[in-house]
This record gives sequence, C-alpha cells and structure tokens, in this order.
Amino acid sequence: MATKSLHKRESELANTQRQLQILSNGIFLNGELPTFKDKIAETNQFPLKAKKLEVLQINVGYMCNQVCEHCHVDAGPDRKEIMTRETMQQCLEVIKNTGAHTLDLTGGAPEMNPNFKWFVEEASKVGIKDFIVRSNLTIIKANKKYNDLPDFFKKHNVHVVSSMPHWTRGKTDKQRGDGVFDKSIEALKDLNVVGYGMPDSELRLDLVYNPSGAFLPSDQAGMEKDFKKALLEDFNIQFHNLFAITNLPISRFLDYLIASENYEDYMYNLVEAYNPAAVANVMCTNTLSVSWDGFLYDCDFNQMLELPVNSKIKHISDYNEELLEGRNIVISQHCYGCTAGAGSSCQGTVA
Repeated sequence: MATKSLHKRESELANTQRQLQILSNGIFLNGELPTFKDKIAETNQFPLKAKKLEVLQINVGYMCNQVCEHCHVDAGPDRKEIMTRETMQQCLEVIKNTGAHTLDLTGGAPEMNPNFKWFVEEASKVGIKDFIVRSNLTIIKANKKYNDLPDFFKKHNVHVVSSMPHWTRGKTDKQRGDGVFDKSIEALKDLNVVGYGMPDSELRLDLVYNPSGAFLPSDQAGMEKDFKKALLEDFNIQFHNLFAITNLPISRFLDYLIASENYEDYMYNLVEAYNPAAVANVMCTNTLSVSWDGFLYDCDFNQMLELPVNSKIKHISDYNEELLEGRNIVISQHCYGCTAGAGSSCQGTVA
C-alpha cells in the first residue's frame, strides 16, 4: 500500500503529459488497438457533443486522509490543493443561475476543506434537486471534528455517496489501507442511526464499488444484492444503491497497471468490452467538472489529466452556459473506461 501520492513520490506519472503519452503510444500508436476517437467514429458518434448541463461536479480539494491504490485524483494527506472561499463564491453564483439539477461535491475528502461546511450551507439554500457529497466514510471517524458529519448531512438533506470497495475486510483494506474497513463500517452505522440508507428514508446513502485489481466490475444489480445481503447479515447496515465504477487507466491506477504488467491486457479488455450504446449517456455529455482552482473540464477524469474544456470559457468566473453547451468533448484512450460493458459514470452504469 502506497503511503504517499505520486506527486509526493515525484513519480513520472505525476506528470499528466507522461500519462497522455502512454495512453497515445504503444498499442494505440502501432494500430494494435483503435484509438477512442476512431472507435466512436465507427458508429458515427464522433465528435462527442456536450448536451444540456444537468450535473455540476465541483472538486473542492485533493487533500485526503487516505492514499487509495486506485485513486485517479492522486489524493492524499500530502496534497495541499484546496479550493478557496473566493472560488467557492464564484461557484455559488453559477449554482444559483445554472439549469443544472445536481450538485456533486468531491475531492480528495471534500470534508477536509476548511470551508466545506460553509459551502454546503450556502449551496443548500439554492434548492438543487440532488445535492451529493462523495465521502470516503473513514473521514467521519478520522477526527472528533468530523464526528458530527452524519447530523450535518441530515440537516442539509445531503445525498451521501460513499466509497466501499467490498463487504469484506481483506479486499477493502488491500485497496484503501489497513483499518479502512472497520472505520467504514462504524461510519455506515452512524449514518444509519440518523436515518441514512434506511428503506423508507429520503436520506439517500449510496455506495461505490471499484474493482480491486486489473479487471472490470461485475453486473451492478447482482453486486448490489450481494453487498446488501452481506452488510445486513454481518453488520445490520442498510443502504440504497450500489454504483459499480470502472477504474480508468490514469494516475495511481495507471501506475498500478504498469507496475503489475497489466496495462496492455487491461486496455485490451476495455476495448473489447466497448459498448456503443453506453457512449450516448457518458457523464461528460451532461456534466461539467470544476477543479479546486476554478478551471472547467468535461469530467473529473479529464480534470486529473489536465485536459480543459474545448471552449473559450475556461474558468468558473467566466461561466456561460450557452457558450459551453454544444462544445466538442475532449477525449483520449482513458474514455474507454466509461464505455466498457454497461458503461460507467459517477452515477454507476449508464447502459
């Protein structure tokens, strides 16, 4: 288990240009595998176009209390990139005026931003239909100052989407670090106590599953049944839905694939599992991603590869929904991850 981010380790993969070189060379350059552009062109889906904005996803900082093996953000305690209150204020102005129905706060551990609670309080006044906070669960138990998060989330009717690699300790700790499973179970119990995840509760609690190795997720519906059965029987824990998300070959997961000599096989698996029906609903078409410093991206993954939106509107301070709508989506080979099998997005499968 790594204890430092790629940036802290000064890994060559901390350089996004190096990641993009790997994704564009080798088996894609020599024609063994088609590029994502060529693949979607086969079904007349190139260029991908942005549709009406529905989801505004804001990354409030890369700081995190965990250093997960698969993390595409390369988050960790050593990452100091944090959204300022000034940038949050610019985001709030957009939230008030946008047609988006979902606000999605992410990180790192978004709760570690010192202005997190203020931002949630202000954003909750706007009346967004679905207000999501992506929590790693362990943050709730990491420090006494976070222990009140379940009550805080309840007060503002926040939809909690939580990382949970598996219902067993071994697989969870392998991916996320020693002790993560036990703290996650404790946090889930705390959320259940205030009403989150209960069958008839409007306090939404969803879990996110990422595979712990170089393979694609199984059927989402089947996995959800297994998760629900195991967590209820073993810990009396309940939740609403499970989102199965494919690991994209970027950042720390790309580092893992290369180190384990699984990169080419994994890319073959993604390309072979390509599903043109999933392309129409990939999240980049109805989502806009905002980085900690306010710059705009088609999705969270493009943000981590430093691939900005293809628009003259580059920053949240210059936001113009009309000019952003209809733009061409920026793509590379990592996009195969969102179109493999049933497809994958931050909301789980798409096809």
